[in-house]
Amino acid sequence: MGKIITFGEIMLRLAPEGYYRFVQAVSYGASYGGGEANVAVSLANFGLDAALVTKLPEHEIGQGAVNSLRSFGVDTSKIVRGGGRVGIYFLEKGASQRASRVIYDRAGSAIATALPGDFDWNAIFEGASWFHFTGITPALGDGPADISLEACKTAKARGLTVSCDLNYRKNLWSREKAGAVMAKLMPYVDVCIANEEDAADVFGIRAAGSDVNAGQISREGYIEVARALTDRFGFKQAAITLRESISANDNNWGAMLYVDGRSYFSKKYAVHIVDRVGGGDSFGAGLIYGSLQGMAPQETLEFAVAASCLKHSIEGDFNQVSAGEVEKLAGGDSSGRVQR
Repeated sequence: MGKIITFGEIMLRLAPEGYYRFVQAVSYGASYGGGEANVAVSLANFGLDAALVTKLPEHEIGQGAVNSLRSFGVDTSKIVRGGGRVGIYFLEKGASQRASRVIYDRAGSAIATALPGDFDWNAIFEGASWFHFTGITPALGDGPADISLEACKTAKARGLTVSCDLNYRKNLWSREKAGAVMAKLMPYVDVCIANEEDAADVFGIRAAGSDVNAGQISREGYIEVARALTDRFGFKQAAITLRESISANDNNWGAMLYVDGRSYFSKKYAVHIVDRVGGGDSFGAGLIYGSLQGMAPQETLEFAVAASCLKHSIEGDFNQVSAGEVEKLAGGDSSGRVQR
């Protein structure tokens, strides 16, 4: 089994204590996170050889991000050093009917100003079998978008499996720009991951009979979405997470996987949320792990959803659970009883 390469930005996360609002905060807890970094950490925790490719400044904040990844066993040898700053995001955790809020301070970050010549993808992909990125990376600017396209082309030429989480972020770019840029990347993607809104925001593909704000999920509608995505871009697999939002603290959580014209649905979990950031990334990591372990589609899906379910119980971006813990939950042990 070859190395899994992920490519994207790792940011400094600053969050008020507990459920304090930004305007109440007198101090902020600091940690690191970011879509592709979260996937790499999950995979390393599952025992796989995972690397994050990014660009970080040589100063101490950049080194702090590197050290954070290293502490989980993520390969940081392919990180390019340079640029002036590490991107920051501020997180205000929601509660009850008050939604969580994110404020980005990432303009001009090292990865956002990176250029294609900064990365030697043939060298990076040596010994690798899988490449993963998200729609957040090309949203950072024309440079990262060009780098993402170059990476995808090289990965496919070298026979890697390529996965992408659409991860549309309206604060980073418009739907029109997202659709145009991502459409150029999708022909190189084997496994597409999306949530209940991404396909609509990026490609205008909507699930009939569903209202995500009201917590209404139509199974048949999402089958049509997965089929439409697959027909348009030729994906080998399309996965869609299904989040029914009851409140900021309580969600119903599940997913579907579309493979070879057949749809698989996971069991549904009633999740009481400690921290939902990184939930989709932990699902993506579970999907990659299951695929690389040779699991059948239903087993892969159940592992991915269970991994993501557990992430909602953990503070911070990173999903700090083992494959064994995920397998236990996927196998039906959801009691939460003390383990002695």
